[in-house]
Amino acid sequence: QVQLVESGGGLVQAGGSLRVSCAASGRTFSTLTMGWFRQAPGKERELVAKIPWSGGNTYYADSVKGRFTISRDNAKNMVYLQMSSLKPEDTAVYVCAAAVLFDSYEYWGQGTQVTVSS
Repeated sequence: QVQLVESGGGLVQAGGSLRVSCAASGRTFSTLTMGWFRQAPGKERELVAKIPWSGGNTYYADSVKGRFTISRDNAKNMVYLQMSSLKPEDTAVYVCAAAVLFDSYEYWGQGTQVTVSS
C-alpha cells in the first residue's frame, strides 16, 4: 500500500509561482512512477506531469509545458511540481499519484487546491 499526501496549494496571482509537494510512504518510493494530475469541477481529470523512478524522461501536458517542472527526491520520498507563469485556467485540485507499472496509477492522494486569480 502507498499513502500520498500533498501540500503547498493555495491562492496565487496570475503570473506567479507555486510549488506543490507530495510525500509518499508505505512502500519503496524509488520503484514508483509518480504523476501529478489536476481536477477541476466539471472537467476531465488531466495528467499534468509524470516522472519515472529513474527521474528521467519526464512528461508534461502541452498545456503546462515550459511552465511546470516535476522533480523527485527518492531519498526523501518526495515528488514536487514547480508551477510558474500560472494562469487562471491552471486552477484545480492538484493530485499526486503513484504507479507501480508506468501509467497504471493505483495510488492517489487527496489533492491540494491551487487557485490562480486573474
